[in-house]
Amino acid sequence: MFKEEQNNPDVRIGFFICHCGVNISSTVNVTEVRDYIAGQPNVILSRDYKFMCSDPGQNLIKDAIKTHKLNRIVVSACSPLMHELTFRNACEKAGINRFLFQMANIREHCAWVHDDKKKATLKAKAHASAAVARVAFQMPLEVKKAKLNPDTLIIGAGISGIQAALEIADSGNNVYLVEREPSIGGKMAIFDKTFPTLDCSACILTPKMVSVGHRDSIKLFSWSEVVSVSGYLGNFKVKIKKRARYVDMDKCTGCGQCWSHCPASKFPSRRQIIMGENKIINEIK
Repeated sequence: MFKEEQNNPDVRIGFFICHCGVNISSTVNVTEVRDYIAGQPNVILSRDYKFMCSDPGQNLIKDAIKTHKLNRIVVSACSPLMHELTFRNACEKAGINRFLFQMANIREHCAWVHDDKKKATLKAKAHASAAVARVAFQMPLEVKKAKLNPDTLIIGAGISGIQAALEIADSGNNVYLVEREPSIGGKMAIFDKTFPTLDCSACILTPKMVSVGHRDSIKLFSWSEVVSVSGYLGNFKVKIKKRARYVDMDKCTGCGQCWSHCPASKFPSRRQIIMGENKIINEIK
């Protein structure tokens, strides 16, 4: 329960609870919740209606805002994913900032997950009471438009990363594809066949790998790792660590001749180390 001294004369809350036909009212005692919230601090009006999302239900909110000079609205009904925007628009049409609206989900969170009406009603009271307490502290906000960078960063150039990069590139946007291994392809590149059709893995993957290299809108960073990500949605800044290759990439043709002359190839591999020291010494000699 809230203390009486929490009343703020500048906050005038209107509370509305929906029966949702019988979706809510069959499990939650709607009138009991309505009367309970009517006694909460800053609540000027508390009403229930059969279908709050309907035009008459929205008009009920609009008329109450104008008649009772309400500046905060709470609706206890279904999921905000379904009708939060509906009620926000109704508030705006009546002259209240859309962000001074709060919704409590007592259908999916109460009515549809309980069969004990007394306990479901108690829980609905808690949800509605929390929404009323929260909306009292909310501040009006303005929706702003900002420029977004449409470029996409994809981390990991396995079959999923490759396919995503190709589809985004086909949509006309730039893609930065980062792979920590020297070559793209991921785990699929080492498979022989794919489940469940037993199609040739390389037959599916290789054309897509080649397509990545042919797309000007795909910037590939192989043998690289993402070090840090900062910024925010639409304006991220990413630092990529690109490991040394010791090869001039502008002149490389992929012939593989440099590998046979590379001093590093004389060092034992992990496989050789596992096989034993004598095998290593013999191979180095």
